[in-house]
Amino acid sequence: MSIVEIILGLVLIVLAIAVTLVVLFQEGQQKPVGALTGSSGDTFLTKNKSRSIDAFLERWTRVISIGFFLTVVLVNILLYFHVL
Repeated sequence: MSIVEIILGLVLIVLAIAVTLVVLFQEGQQKPVGALTGSSGDTFLTKNKSRSIDAFLERWTRVISIGFFLTVVLVNILLYFHVL
């Protein structure tokens, strides 16, 4: 194995773990249980806080996923043309 293969393998592992963690940290799109009882937990503060965190996580999910995809494509191109 060459140094390039090891580096690209490590990059893929790090990106795979990162995208998994970012997806797991995101909240589901389910309604809270309070909706059944009529109590409202939707205050201005809680709505905006969850939106900002969810937007941050959603943005990073996209960025890391694109990086993972491009790295996989690069590795496959390099292997196909026997560069590695």
